[in-house]
Amino acid sequence: MKLRNGGLIVAAIILVVVSLVIGGRREGAEFAGADGQAMKAVTALHPDYQPWFSPLWQPPSREIESLLFALQAALGSGLLGYYLGLRRGQSRRNKQDRADAGD
Repeated sequence: MKLRNGGLIVAAIILVVVSLVIGGRREGAEFAGADGQAMKAVTALHPDYQPWFSPLWQPPSREIESLLFALQAALGSGLLGYYLGLRRGQSRRNKQDRADAGD
């Protein structure tokens, strides 16, 4: 089991390093979200386009926006991890109960 976990850790480290190397090769590359890229494509195709919706609240800075996005991702992954752990625990308990009942 420890060998498997060690292999997963090594694979994760390799994945991070490779992504940083590939991402660092682009000159002047700046992270741009899909929303910004979509808006550029729409305005290129239809320059007179006017959005029909505006955000209810705009974060004061890009750092706050990134923080909120990271917080949302952390909360979602925490809830998913809790649910999966709960289900695994229930499954193990059910297996143990069946094994005890069979004795």
